[in-house]
Amino acid sequence: MAATVRTQQKDANSQFSNTDNHSFVGFANLPNQVHRKIAKKGFEFTLMVVGESGLGKATLINSLFLTDLYPERHIATAQEKIRHTVKIEASTVEIEERGVKVRLTVVDTPGFGDSINTSECYMPIIQYIDNQFERYLDDESGLNRRNISDNRVHCLFYFISPFGRGLKPLDIETMKALHHKVNIVPIIAKADAFTLDELANMKQHILEQIREHSIHIYQIPESDSDEDDEFKEQNKQLKNAVPFAVVASPQTLEVKGKKVRGRMYPWGLIEVENPEHCDFIKLRTMLITHMQDLQEVTHEIHYENYRSEKLNPARRKQIQSDENMSEEQKKIMKEKDDELRRMQEMLAKMQMEMAEKQHHTSA
Repeated sequence: MAATVRTQQKDANSQFSNTDNHSFVGFANLPNQVHRKIAKKGFEFTLMVVGESGLGKATLINSLFLTDLYPERHIATAQEKIRHTVKIEASTVEIEERGVKVRLTVVDTPGFGDSINTSECYMPIIQYIDNQFERYLDDESGLNRRNISDNRVHCLFYFISPFGRGLKPLDIETMKALHHKVNIVPIIAKADAFTLDELANMKQHILEQIREHSIHIYQIPESDSDEDDEFKEQNKQLKNAVPFAVVASPQTLEVKGKKVRGRMYPWGLIEVENPEHCDFIKLRTMLITHMQDLQEVTHEIHYENYRSEKLNPARRKQIQSDENMSEEQKKIMKEKDDELRRMQEMLAKMQMEMAEKQHHTSA
């Protein structure tokens, strides 16, 4: 009877066993389960676009997501632009593709860089980002923590004019004010204004300026060792494409029986989705492939920095004090800190020597 029971148990357990591999547990299915759960729940992603007027921000966003996020936008005149202050306009659209839902919010900043006095025109942008952090913090501290709506800015496309020599003073000032609050992705707008050599020089110059001014832009994560070679090569190409040089167009043209999105010029056609013509496809691939990483960096770094400063008034006061100090004051404070550290090291050394002497005396 006991043998019969054991046989039945063995037959029942065999339904859940892997005949090819007796040590199989089933953890390999976890990523698929997580993907199904996320796909069912849907993503929440917020993208902010910052840059001067006329750089094609709206056209690029509409081209990226194949939707019209600005159906009723008013185009400001030159006189209106002079009087403009920076506005914050958020547009939200639900996108579903192959069962995956994305609640996409695009935050535009019309008026940025348009007025005569552009000093600190980035302050409304900082205030908006901080307000979303504050809102998330309040929801996180409340009772209904399971249904928090994540409106934090996960990525910022910073548009660089093709008509200047690299980054302008306003670009540098704005990026330095924002880089510790949001993931900045630099974009060279209207890249069809360059020859290939000019574009390569422009990219190199912008990267040199970013390093020179210690600006932190979003770093595409390294490929894992177990990733396939195709993904590693794709990731390498994405890294080499920064800053992304893009061309966008709402027009669909027919070329040799095939419909393409692009711009027609007297000398030829620029295809938006041709990697040899611009970085549009690479930018879209980066955004989709690393969307989760952008969310994680926002939560684990930018939001945590805000949260720790908010919940620790002494730390926030110290940071504000550090920011208000002059270079001479910072130098003096550093010298004092170095001197204090040397004194502490000397004291520790003396205490160690005294302890050794006492040990020898007692021995």
